[in-house]
Amino acid sequence: MTEIANRFLNKFAVITGGSRGIGRAIAERLAAEGATVSINHYHDKAEAEATLASLARISDARGHGTKAHCGWDADVAQRDEVHAGMEALIARWGQLDILINNAGIQSETPGDGFDADAFQRIVAVNIMGAAYASEKAIAHFLGRPGGGVIVNTTSVHEIIPKPDFLAYSVSKGGLGNMTRTLALEFADRGIRVNAVGPGAVLTSMNDAWRNDPKAKHGVESHIPMRRAADPEEIASVFAFLASDDAKYITGQTLYACGGLTLYGDFKANWSS
Repeated sequence: MTEIANRFLNKFAVITGGSRGIGRAIAERLAAEGATVSINHYHDKAEAEATLASLARISDARGHGTKAHCGWDADVAQRDEVHAGMEALIARWGQLDILINNAGIQSETPGDGFDADAFQRIVAVNIMGAAYASEKAIAHFLGRPGGGVIVNTTSVHEIIPKPDFLAYSVSKGGLGNMTRTLALEFADRGIRVNAVGPGAVLTSMNDAWRNDPKAKHGVESHIPMRRAADPEEIASVFAFLASDDAKYITGQTLYACGGLTLYGDFKANWSS
């Protein structure tokens, strides 16, 4: 980990989908900077416990003492589960400062014939889950001085189409507009809402190619920087947007994508 500050001392953060991948990297980064972190997870107890153990080690190593890091198992697509989990956290901690809506799933949903249950599940987790958690966080932020921060995990597919993955593209586009809508609605009440749009990242979601050198090369050949990101590189962007370093930024998606949103196929001047 690169040299980091202590921007989140006395801050409390919730990260949905926080037990692995980008979510775990965000949790570790916020803990390293002093935050007390709660990770939401869904039926992956072993990974959640491993992440919580890592957070404890990081807090201790950074000299932040024993932190009340914790996890809670909930399906973010279920409003009652999300609300109950967040209410319990706020009661336990007495405050919530940062919400990271990171939980997300994807599967193939081709436009000429898709499984309706799969489509609905993707939208329920990726959009509704973020809406339910944001609803609860914003209600808390409005009831105290100082407001709060929400950072959503979208994707380059917020703006770049992903054929054969219609539901995923719809969900990430919708999450981008949710980010902007909530940001505008609450900008004058101390609440900032932004998003990070990762590109190709070396996480378990991309197991189809990340451990296959040939497939990995094929993916990276389309990235202008010619490499996929490590989760820690994405986590640092979340930390920036969640911190006071970004206190005049709201309603934005910051794409951490190695240049994918530059449409690299146009690097060679074939169109003019």
